[in-house]
Amino acid sequence: MPSVMIHHDSDVRHWRFVHESLQDLNKQLAPFNKHIEIFHDEAMRVFEELALNFNIQTVFSSQESGNLLTYERDMHISEFFHSRNIQWNEFQTNGVVRRLKSRPQWPKMWEETMRTPSFNIQLDSLQVFNFNQEKNFHSIRNSLPKEITERNPNFQPGGESWAWKYLKNFIAERSVNYSKHISSPSLSRKGCSRLSPYLAYGNISMRAVYQFTVQHYQISTNKRALSNFISRLHWHCHFIQKFETECRYEIENINRAYNVLVKPKNEVYIKAWQNGMTGVPLVDACMRCLKETGYINFRMRAMVVSFFVFNLWQDWRDLHFLARMFLDYEPGIHYPQLQMQSGTTGINTIRIYNPIKNSESHDAEGVFIKQWIPELRNIPSSIIHEPHKLSAIEQEMYGCVIGKDYPAPIVDVEESRKHASDIVWSFRKEDEVKIEGKRILKKHVSRTNSKRK
Repeated sequence: MPSVMIHHDSDVRHWRFVHESLQDLNKQLAPFNKHIEIFHDEAMRVFEELALNFNIQTVFSSQESGNLLTYERDMHISEFFHSRNIQWNEFQTNGVVRRLKSRPQWPKMWEETMRTPSFNIQLDSLQVFNFNQEKNFHSIRNSLPKEITERNPNFQPGGESWAWKYLKNFIAERSVNYSKHISSPSLSRKGCSRLSPYLAYGNISMRAVYQFTVQHYQISTNKRALSNFISRLHWHCHFIQKFETECRYEIENINRAYNVLVKPKNEVYIKAWQNGMTGVPLVDACMRCLKETGYINFRMRAMVVSFFVFNLWQDWRDLHFLARMFLDYEPGIHYPQLQMQSGTTGINTIRIYNPIKNSESHDAEGVFIKQWIPELRNIPSSIIHEPHKLSAIEQEMYGCVIGKDYPAPIVDVEESRKHASDIVWSFRKEDEVKIEGKRILKKHVSRTNSKRK
């Protein structure tokens, strides 16, 4: 759908992954002389064209907790189906419940969904229709750009077969370091499951991941790590459920009391942050890595957001860049997480990450920094976290002149942290923030469940 592909949260990396996923399905179907048709046009035009040529009775799809644009698209599509007496069957995904009436009951519902027996489709008996026998549909078969159809080895490949490879390898081998390496920007690349893009684009279901993990948990010698992983699966759906229940997360402060907090937009800061040129090494290494590979681990995601909204004092609504960069972009996780990290919920602990301390703790030797910021490759690990403190002689010695080869910090990390902290904590004391916080807790949090956990 072209309008979705050019939206502010969309990037070619997403659609390359989708295309690879469809190609993977076609590869599985090829031995049975079957394939999936790919149409590249606005959804309404595709269905209008198909409805002109075929007697469509039912359309099947998964439920989607998408952005505002895709929600409006679905509303128009639903009206079109209704006008043509076409039944639209949408199926629940990832344990997220549409039109949920009771949030306290959701954890139990999630558990029941995850434990419901799954079934495999027999591809040899699958009945498909060959469009080529009827019509070529040139008007809705617009060709895809080369950058979508050609593989980029810097990114995880799309497809169900790859999803299962990642899952099986994680459970059998990599999960042993899951809890130990989860916060490291370099080690987490192998220590974490890396299943998030496959879940985001439906290459594998949450239920399949859950059941496969539980099955192997019983015989695993690494039960603690797998238990932590299962907990993450639950939280994955928890945030999407928040978004499904109150989609304002995408465009408004979920705690309305924060609407009076205005942060002046600074394009110079934003560009420096996007390009990994803030002068704060771990932040810059994360942003460069993310642009090139589509992945950084959860702690680093929280840190770069914290630096943007607190140290640079920018509005979370200007973070569509991250949505474009994350290969595993999921609106239902992205926007609630942004607001939680930005402190605009009024209910979550305010976390202002210190990028220097995180660098010293999680990349002590500067391995990750040197990989992504080659300008700093000759600087000793003892000073690589704050290279601006090098003397002029040391800068010449190590071949990195601050302000020329690598920038000085665009803000003072400690002063900007204190400025932001004073403001956001003062907001937490406001009556309006507290009132809104109670509303949010009632709508989105199961207190009995959280106490039990």
